[in-house]
Amino acid sequence: MMSITIQVFDPAMCCPTGVCGPDVDPELTRIAADMHLLETKGFAVTRYNLGNDPAAFVENEAVQQALNTKGAEVLPITVVNDKIVLQNQYPSRAQLAEWTGLAEADLKAKPTSSIDISIN
Repeated sequence: MMSITIQVFDPAMCCPTGVCGPDVDPELTRIAADMHLLETKGFAVTRYNLGNDPAAFVENEAVQQALNTKGAEVLPITVVNDKIVLQNQYPSRAQLAEWTGLAEADLKAKPTSSIDISIN
């Protein structure tokens, strides 16, 4: 089985996942949960926040070229096995399932998820 590497290059956000503050985007909550679930299943997944990890954007030539050509509006960018597969939106569960070979149902977080997204 070929190993799958998924990297998501996020726009600048207040924290690494964007799941913070009083008005959390549900899409950021979903992608954070999906990426965490893939990680628990043994996949190599990484998210880079432009505000916190600018070096990652410079080190990835394809991402750097997309940013230079289209600007920050191209973010988020998803890279699978070193190839840009998606720009300007987060991957859907169907896309993540396709790239990893998992069933889409396997990507739905269980109600007893260990991700704490409570707002203080």
